[in-house]
Amino acid sequence: MAEAAAGSPGDTGRAASRQPAMNEAASLELLATGELTVEGRLVDASNATLYCTITAAVGQAACVYKPVAGERPLWDFPDGTLAGRELAAYLVSRAAGWDVVPPTVYRDGPFGPGMCQLWIDADETLDLVELARSGEDPRLRQMAVFDAVINNADRKIGHLLPTAAGHLYGCDHGVCFGSEYKLRTVLWQWRGKKLTPAALAALRVSLDLLTTGQLAAELASWLTATEIAATRRRIELLLAHKVHPSPPNDWPAVPWPPV
Repeated sequence: MAEAAAGSPGDTGRAASRQPAMNEAASLELLATGELTVEGRLVDASNATLYCTITAAVGQAACVYKPVAGERPLWDFPDGTLAGRELAAYLVSRAAGWDVVPPTVYRDGPFGPGMCQLWIDADETLDLVELARSGEDPRLRQMAVFDAVINNADRKIGHLLPTAAGHLYGCDHGVCFGSEYKLRTVLWQWRGKKLTPAALAALRVSLDLLTTGQLAAELASWLTATEIAATRRRIELLLAHKVHPSPPNDWPAVPWPPV
């Protein structure tokens, strides 16, 4: 969904319509049960990424559908797991109140099972490069911590989805949750700085839910036991050191292209 950041559905030949007001529960019901109609493809995406209209009794909205059949094999992630990782990122975001990932489900579709995510109409008046470079935006800083938790290996500028209402979402979380440290992001401006009280609170909730709650059970459908344990360990390290992580020494620190 990286190309969704500008609010354009690639070669669909039309602008993305404004989304109706809908709460999260209704959005999830719509995504899970609605009828998918493919409108076009986001042609710049490396994997098959389809712009769709989804319709059900609860309403209609635009969404992004990424079928597993359209995933390009990667050397460092098992084949056919990217859609599940996108859902896992949403589950972590929702459980701990990060609210970074748009409503997401895993479902069947016209091209088989895959990830279906609510389309976010990004505020096109904002300069995404300027936003990504900001060292003062608390929304962006929280996203940087969330990325450290899920071990995001591909946080590009184009994956930022700021809305006109002031919320900041992120998209394209398919290459996350690797068991080895692979954090690759454009959000390094806080490296080594103390974590905020809000970040520490969210981390504590995340750790508690992974240890005693249902989150680990939910993630078990999409991640390996080793990956879930590594996620827990990353949270423990963040809480122990209370600082933003530094770039890895043996892994590119910034994705390419960064936009």
